[in-house]
Amino acid sequence: MTVPATTPSSQAPAQLGRTPLKMSYEDYLALDVEAGIAEWVDGEVTTSMPTEIHQIVVAFLIQVLGLFVRAMHLGKVHVAPRPMRARPGGPGREPDVFFVATEHLDRLEEQQLVGPADLAVEVVSDDSVGRDRAEKFYEYEAAGVREYWIVDPRPGRRRADFYVLDDGGKYRPVPIPADGLYRSAVISGLVLRVDRLWQEDPDPIAALAETLAAEKLVAALQARTSAP
Repeated sequence: MTVPATTPSSQAPAQLGRTPLKMSYEDYLALDVEAGIAEWVDGEVTTSMPTEIHQIVVAFLIQVLGLFVRAMHLGKVHVAPRPMRARPGGPGREPDVFFVATEHLDRLEEQQLVGPADLAVEVVSDDSVGRDRAEKFYEYEAAGVREYWIVDPRPGRRRADFYVLDDGGKYRPVPIPADGLYRSAVISGLVLRVDRLWQEDPDPIAALAETLAAEKLVAALQARTSAP
């Protein structure tokens, strides 16, 4: 899927609103979407337009996860639009942020992720509550997405839920400890102070300084900047 500066009139964003557009999965991958998130489910494509608060949280998370994962050589982090088809014949979803571990990088193709991400993050908007908390929850669980974050930054609803797959392949909730620091089960050493998600302008550098592997992270970053 591509995101061009201009969109052909035959595929204009206006035609990809709340009314689903029927098409094959192959056509969906070739679709040009100027803005928003497009997902393919049961032969239909729907799009949603992210809000400002949604984008602030996504930008913060992509920087924190992306910098940490890159410095520690743990895999790759992607942000929508980047379709994930977690299982053969299944929906084409676009997690707001997802992480693929080094040992699973072969799942990344030119246009999509084929197979489950190791961690998926969905940031809730008014029109995505049901998808994020029900549809995607069970889809990601069944497909084997090992860790799932649901972040709801909406005023009056600020809430973050974290789930990891248990030995039976079912999601179990991971409570946020009293210190307010969530420790990822999948991204080794990554720690997130949850209340940073609700800040007006969250600082990714300050967040990275709070990781369990802060000293190792700084050393890795220094090594990268000093390399010829």
